[in-house]
Amino acid sequence: MANYWDTQDEQDDDDVGYDRPSKSQIKRELEALQDLGKEMTGLPRDTLNRIPLPEDVRDAIDEYAKMRSFGAKRRQLQLIGKLMRDLDYDAVRQAIDMATGESKAAVAAHHKAERMRDRLLTEDAYLTDFIAQFPDVDVQALRQMIRTAKKEAQTNKPPKTARELYRFLHALVVPKFDLYKKDETEDEE
Repeated sequence: MANYWDTQDEQDDDDVGYDRPSKSQIKRELEALQDLGKEMTGLPRDTLNRIPLPEDVRDAIDEYAKMRSFGAKRRQLQLIGKLMRDLDYDAVRQAIDMATGESKAAVAAHHKAERMRDRLLTEDAYLTDFIAQFPDVDVQALRQMIRTAKKEAQTNKPPKTARELYRFLHALVVPKFDLYKKDETEDEE
């Protein structure tokens, strides 16, 4: 004699047609995105500029900074969470960690950009290798920065151009993030 619970389990196994997330799961995901939005509102402007956010999300974060009322800030956070619905949580988290320097990839990009800058300033032959590695780079601007940085070092001036060169190189080596969610249908194709 079959037990009621045994037949119920068999029916549950057959009912696999439900493949959407539950309302509770969707709500948890939206709250997580809202928490990320709240974290971004506390970031300094230069750090926030390194995160490739959509324009509307960036504007909402800027508006949040201007608000003083607790209720208005709470509503603005909800708006930020709503605007971030199309964004992938993990990609946004990685972009924040990268911009704040908290990820291993951020540290690696920092060190790589420093090594590249040092080699460009000390080894003339490395410029050819660099151009082969990054063919789309503005060679004339790069050579000008290298010349100016070398001149600053020789005359014991502050390394303004060397810092500019570092920022230029860092922008090249930092991984680019696609913050939008990927459709599962795109992955199958």
